[in-house]
Amino acid sequence: GGFILLDAETFEIKGTWEKGDEVPPMGYDFWYQPRHNVLISTEWGIPKVLGYGFDPNDLGKGRYGRRLNVWDWSTHRYVQAIDVGEDSAPLEIRFLHNPNASEGFVGCTISSAIHRFYKTERGDWAAEKVIQVPSKKVQNWLLPEMPGFITDILISLDDRFLYFSNWMHGDVRQYDISDTRRPRLVGQVFVGGSISKGGPVRVCEDQELQSQPEPFVIQGKKVPGGPQMIQLSLDGKRLYVTTSLYSAWDRQFYPDLIREGSVMLQLDVDTERGGLRVNPKFLVDFGKEPCGPCLAHEMRYPGGDCTSDIW
Repeated sequence: GGFILLDAETFEIKGTWEKGDEVPPMGYDFWYQPRHNVLISTEWGIPKVLGYGFDPNDLGKGRYGRRLNVWDWSTHRYVQAIDVGEDSAPLEIRFLHNPNASEGFVGCTISSAIHRFYKTERGDWAAEKVIQVPSKKVQNWLLPEMPGFITDILISLDDRFLYFSNWMHGDVRQYDISDTRRPRLVGQVFVGGSISKGGPVRVCEDQELQSQPEPFVIQGKKVPGGPQMIQLSLDGKRLYVTTSLYSAWDRQFYPDLIREGSVMLQLDVDTERGGLRVNPKFLVDFGKEPCGPCLAHEMRYPGGDCTSDIW
């Protein structure tokens, strides 16, 4: 659960970043805020387990992460663990962009929950669940209930909106976080996923939808996979989405994705009232790459973006 430190210019490995004997058992993403002298990291799972796909038999055995791990930024020492639930698998973590803010959000994949983390009056850190995506009762799937499977989150540069993707259910969501303790859903669009009409999965009980969504087709192409990594333009008006998570899991849940490759989509964002709409003119098909099909994953703006910049 530690960190490898690279030289920023040569990429030479300089050693490990952490100091002291205590480190968490797992790692994944991290975010830091020097003004509060803190770095917080997350946990996905044991690599030799998740590297072969998702096995429900691994649940309840401590093989998937459950903690946010708090580090002292200046001394590089591990100081606190925040438990967000067994097998929650917290992945992407984001502080608010305001450098004075001492709070942010983390997406928990398997539990399909968003937790707000914050600095307490005592000076330590805590977390509270502020969004729960209900699982859907299904037939013809790996488990009798299908989680949303939150795989990526981001916060707009003005700290007004939180976005995240449900890789299994197939939707991208936009929440107004003007009140960070009470996020409000203001936008949602389906761009694939495992519960589309006509597919093998039958939804038996759904707390959110009246019917299964239509298959997602753009420019005549039925898109395999579900919404995964996301990136927002600096003005907040264009949200980009890719569809590949991790090849072993892609192969397990979306075999068509391996054969056809992933895509990149663009969603138009209503930054006034909230709202998401697929741009029908934008499609990057990585299945047509010369050495493809390719599984495109992360997206970055040159010079910094919503998921790389802090101040």
